[in-house]
Amino acid sequence: MFTPVFTITNQVLKNIGNLESAKALIDEAPLIPAYEKQFKQDAIIRTVHYGTRIEGNDLSFQEVARLVEGQKITAGQRDIQEVINYRNVIEYLEELWSLYDANMPLPEEKIISKADDKENRPFFYSETIIKKIHTLTTEKVIPADQCGKYRHQQVVLKNTQTGEIAHRPPPAIEVPYLITDFVSWLNSSLSNEIHPTIKSAITQYILVAIHPFIEGNGRISRAFAILPLYVNNYDIRRLFSLEEYFDRNAEDYYNNIQKTHLKASDIFKRDLTLWIEYYTQALAIEFNRIKEKVKSLSRDIKLKQKLGGKQIPLTERQIKLVEYMQQFGGIRMPEAKEILPMVSDDTIWRDLKKLISAGAVQKQGSTKGAYYALTTV
Repeated sequence: MFTPVFTITNQVLKNIGNLESAKALIDEAPLIPAYEKQFKQDAIIRTVHYGTRIEGNDLSFQEVARLVEGQKITAGQRDIQEVINYRNVIEYLEELWSLYDANMPLPEEKIISKADDKENRPFFYSETIIKKIHTLTTEKVIPADQCGKYRHQQVVLKNTQTGEIAHRPPPAIEVPYLITDFVSWLNSSLSNEIHPTIKSAITQYILVAIHPFIEGNGRISRAFAILPLYVNNYDIRRLFSLEEYFDRNAEDYYNNIQKTHLKASDIFKRDLTLWIEYYTQALAIEFNRIKEKVKSLSRDIKLKQKLGGKQIPLTERQIKLVEYMQQFGGIRMPEAKEILPMVSDDTIWRDLKKLISAGAVQKQGSTKGAYYALTTV
């Protein structure tokens, strides 16, 4: 069975420490704004845009955003299709994550532990998932009979500037065996002992190195590598986009992959330490970027102590009520109706009642002339 070769260096430990610190703050944010959905959508757009741009797609960020939101644009059909395809890949990953998070059987998989809770039920990685991601990635871009099918020919990757061979993936005949061996390791107890970020790094590199398909290998490798993060609670609300970091640092990205290629002729014997250092650093930087965003969005940090770190998902209406209370010390029904003019009295009452039940707001006085203020500590 495949056994990755790497060393836990001080740099890796530093990177993991940084991302763990960022993750803890994100997870413990006391108030999660309703526009979290907007930021998730932004993360999806960034992932799709930069994930296709690094592979040569020419569409702008605005054009990709319009496509992701279901609008039409005028551009090259291949560029448009690549963006649509990668959005479908993200949706598929979210479906897998949601089903696993809900402890439901994953699509197209039968070998699933029957444990009652997620912690005791390992996620089942499979070649089916890899092939499905490739099918979604390449639909209408390559011949249909090649979608989701391993390559049947030898390929070489050349340096676009010098023309020199940069990477010679293993012969096509070896691909199925290499993938099977690698997937077996992913599902093994040994892999579960490895930190999820390191497991994600290993996953991306090995798939890139095997280069199992004729086209789309970079995208399927980066997409599949997200799963070890998702299923081990490192999704941080799916607000991050490693694709953006890789594209903005494309030279470093490809150089670190290439340097790892040169470690040994046998893919499974290559020392992955350098790549893991780079990958965990990229994650730490992206997690910290999200941390700063979440910090800026958190409402009334003093509530954290009162609520014991409990998260309170807020709707946009509730955010407006909380913001008003923060600015003016409290709110009465007439003010609430002014800032929410299109909302019924009953709906406002329900919003205030939810905030009271959550311990974020206190009610003072009678129902008719009641005054609502943020909980003090």
